[in-house]
Amino acid sequence: MAKFETGQVLEGKVTGIQPYGAFVALDEEVQGLVHISEVTHGFVKDINEHLNVGDTVNVKILNIDEGKGKYSLSIRATQEAPKQEKQPQRKPQQQKQQAAVQQEEGTPAGFNTLKDKLDEWINQSKERENTFRK
Repeated sequence: MAKFETGQVLEGKVTGIQPYGAFVALDEEVQGLVHISEVTHGFVKDINEHLNVGDTVNVKILNIDEGKGKYSLSIRATQEAPKQEKQPQRKPQQQKQQAAVQQEEGTPAGFNTLKDKLDEWINQSKERENTFRK
């Protein structure tokens, strides 16, 4: 039976840090890589701001390549995701009304303001041309 299994959560020690991730020892013989994208939730610009050599961390084994002896690890998978701010939900009636208006106009969502402004911009452009020609 294998010593470690995919999905297992363990405590490990950071043994090395590179710009692309951190090496974590699972025991005396096995170490794996925590890719920079698996360090924490959100974007990590500099891994050194999150980890130091010698840190003890909880990691989850994401993948084991027995042939190459490579272990893919994640610290992020052991942490609870931060709460997302909920966007205010549109009421179903508002959604239906907007869809009906867009369907009538044949205009996809998001282009109404451009469509409304286009005539104004064309007139402004014509006025400027007339000003320069005089």
